[in-house]
Amino acid sequence: MAKRKESMSEGKKNIIAALIDEYDIETAEDIQDALKDLLGGTIKSMMEAEMDDHLGYKSYERSDNTNSRNGSKTKAIRSKYGEFPLEVPQDRESTFEPAIVKKRQKDISGIDDKIIAMYAKGLTTRQISEQIEDIYGFECSEGFISDVTDKILQEIDDWQRRPLDEIYPVIFIDAVHFSVREDNVIKKRAAYVMLAITLSGKKEVINLQIGENESSKYWLGILNDLKNRGVKDIMLICADGLTGIKEAITAAFPNTEYQRCIVHQVRNTLRYVSYKDMKKFAADLKTIYLAPNEQQGYDNMQRTSEKWNDQYPHAMKSWEQNWDVLSPIFKFSSDTRKMIYTTNAIESLNSTYKKLNRQRSVFPSDKALLKALYLSTLQATKKWGLPLRDWGKVYGEFAIMYEGRIPL
Repeated sequence: MAKRKESMSEGKKNIIAALIDEYDIETAEDIQDALKDLLGGTIKSMMEAEMDDHLGYKSYERSDNTNSRNGSKTKAIRSKYGEFPLEVPQDRESTFEPAIVKKRQKDISGIDDKIIAMYAKGLTTRQISEQIEDIYGFECSEGFISDVTDKILQEIDDWQRRPLDEIYPVIFIDAVHFSVREDNVIKKRAAYVMLAITLSGKKEVINLQIGENESSKYWLGILNDLKNRGVKDIMLICADGLTGIKEAITAAFPNTEYQRCIVHQVRNTLRYVSYKDMKKFAADLKTIYLAPNEQQGYDNMQRTSEKWNDQYPHAMKSWEQNWDVLSPIFKFSSDTRKMIYTTNAIESLNSTYKKLNRQRSVFPSDKALLKALYLSTLQATKKWGLPLRDWGKVYGEFAIMYEGRIPL
């Protein structure tokens, strides 16, 4: 049964009637102005009560206290109703510390959180500044907005240095590309995200880096950083053909298998194929990575190459060249393979990052890009509470395949 809505109390009706009469309210804008005025007056009255408590006597009382009231000082306060002047009571010894609006506080609107939320969605500092002015009626310079978002840089640094688990069954590495302005020149930057599957089957972003030149030295530094943060073993690292990644994995985690990402492999292959043949070609590729075992997969790869080589001579070359890093997946069952090769976990995360590209075509700096990526990551991972589907079965396979390295 629906809950009956309580009628407005007589007291509230009297307050509203007095408000309309006092401020001659005719429009919604008049209501905003009235509330802003009342907010300032209410805060002032509360601060005066705080001053009474601080001094130990009221303004009309006598006291032996050496400290006393010393007028008031006006400062501009931002609120969700707009900006208004607030008279802050002062004392002669300058020891009064108001609690409701602190000494150096100029904002009671929670605007910092709103700015950071808009930044996370990819809005530029100029767009945020314009929206704040449109909604709240006061100006926030682009410099102020940049200062607000810079507050999270220490948080990002702490996040990038936090301790990690000792063992990860799978880590996915992927890249999303962005344009960044450097010395008045627009350059391409790759944002590398490392998404791990924990022993409990939950997704966790363990690293986020803005990279320039891929190399074995670069990736070795990234992987050694994981070791320094506590990672001792990884069963499988799944990534696209990142330059130097294979050599770096061998050096940093010699027992870890490198699996070339099947999704990227298929996409890269189909780039060589015309639209009219794409569906047939994709069906033939599926016979490779869905084959029951490695030998059957290899035979299907050879047949697909023979079938299409005359028409698309470059399409299948990378399958033969990279078979050693495409084939580790065949040791697993179809359910476990699907968890590895579909990379749904990281694809959904990347779709969040790609929204940033749609919001702003160029980032003013690497720092600005990193802030936006970090905030987007926090937004995207809020709902990551449950383990992957059928994780128990997948975990069992990993425990058998990598006996002694994963706790039973």
